[in-house]
Amino acid sequence: MTDEPYAPLPTTAGGFATVLADPPWRFQNRTGKVAPEHKRLGRYATMSLDEIKALPVSDVTAKNAHLYLWVPNALLPEGIEVMEAWGFRYVSNIVWAKRRKDGGPDGRGVGFYFRNVTELILFGVKGHMRTLDPGRRQVNMIETRKREHSRKPDEQYELIQSCSPGPYLEMFARYPQPHWTAWGNEADEDITPQGKVYKGYEGGEIESVPELDTHERLTKESELEVGKLLRDEYDLGKSIKDLSAEHNYSIARVRRYLRLAGTHLRPQGRSKALKASLS
Repeated sequence: MTDEPYAPLPTTAGGFATVLADPPWRFQNRTGKVAPEHKRLGRYATMSLDEIKALPVSDVTAKNAHLYLWVPNALLPEGIEVMEAWGFRYVSNIVWAKRRKDGGPDGRGVGFYFRNVTELILFGVKGHMRTLDPGRRQVNMIETRKREHSRKPDEQYELIQSCSPGPYLEMFARYPQPHWTAWGNEADEDITPQGKVYKGYEGGEIESVPELDTHERLTKESELEVGKLLRDEYDLGKSIKDLSAEHNYSIARVRRYLRLAGTHLRPQGRSKALKASLS
């Protein structure tokens, strides 16, 4: 059972047309680092599969409705069970690809078999209701950087609102949003959600050429990708000194990345002449 009982689900006239839910799933191993209950990490209490399935979601949703259900990769079968218990049928999914600041996959994810760099939103339909027109053009992927443990990307709200009609209900909400009815133990704006922000998980924009601390290193794969981007700028006439100043990299780092990308380096002093010929 959860540490604190949940309030009854909210209701609205005609029922909610769209539900977003991020249940506190319980893993079989409740002491490992994957588990939310890991005491040293201080995360949150969980619910059993039967407790989640028993929530009367069907009673508070419209005859025709959409469900966006977050589920860990390891609990995909349980996610389908919950969706069916709530009166929805599975039709598709949206993948959250967790990125580093340089745009590469965030390989710091956990998992017993693979390093998880993705998480799924299962998309289900109750009754008969297609997505709105923008949904026919929306790709089923969100690519953002991670933040606090279990915090999902804010980009999901704009995506959902463009693809599915209101009124909107967010279950197990932690950061209440405008135009949404929020429900959950951490839904009140006066409550600070649990979950630490670890170094490297501060969110922010994905950078094509990332900002790096003096001693910060990238993976070989990422160094090659950055080297290719620097090479493109270099081939357009920028000097190594220009690239160093613009991206706050040492000249040695710029040279190494350019060489890694197979760049033919110009003799020193040629960049100004090249720029003049290109102008």
